Amino acid sequence: MADGIPSFWGPVTSADWCEKNYVYSSYIAEFFNTISNIPSILLALIGLINALRQRFEKRFSVLNISNMILAIGSMVYHSTLQHMQQQGDETPMVWEMLLYFYILYSPDWHYRSTMPTFLFIYGAAFAVCHALFRFGIGFKVHYAILCLLCIPRMYKYYIYTNDVSAKRLAKLYVGTISLGSICWLFDRILCSQISQWYFNPQGHALWHVFMGFNSYFANTFLMFCRAQQLGWNPKVVHFMSFFPYVKVQKPKTK
Repeated sequence: MADGIPSFWGPVTSADWCEKNYVYSSYIAEFFNTISNIPSILLALIGLINALRQRFEKRFSVLNISNMILAIGSMVYHSTLQHMQQQGDETPMVWEMLLYFYILYSPDWHYRSTMPTFLFIYGAAFAVCHALFRFGIGFKVHYAILCLLCIPRMYKYYIYTNDVSAKRLAKLYVGTISLGSICWLFDRILCSQISQWYFNPQGHALWHVFMGFNSYFANTFLMFCRAQQLGWNPKVVHFMSFFPYVKVQKPKTK
């Protein structure tokens, strides 16, 4: 949405969201859509610290770093509203889903080298195609398909997990992605009506916040499930009786 202070970055060349541009600064196009990525960075940093401190497999460190990169890319995109920066937001979204696909399916994949090779080539090919062609609805459909492909495996992990606290993480994952999707759709579809309101609820910014927590709950649940597979006796514990994380007790080696 136009209006506000003159732009430092020039005319908008990317998708524009339902927030007035350059209201608070000539350097930040969409203020709330930009700063709403900060929780995602902090939550991913917490997940990364826990993965490193308890020596989880490198895949979980890479996943949390990917979450941070995605949030930073989103901040750059929403602060500039330029096409190149939009691609810098959308391409890591696909890469992140490929990482989730690997973490979910690789434990039972018999040909271990084929999956990472295929996913790497797929991710690289998508990045090149996305740089050459401006995907619109095609990108959204593609991303939705990748998300849907992960659901059956997440559900399998859920039904094979008896721990109540771990199941609660999975429910929080479903709850946050559902609320975030509602906010995204509300902001996108009803923008013309929202623009007439005195107060903009900032649905896209809320999407960022909910998805930051969604990624954290998903990562924590997957860490629990992987620790179970490895016989690490995982437990979901809570910092200050509120914030959940996984604590493991690895068997002593002789």
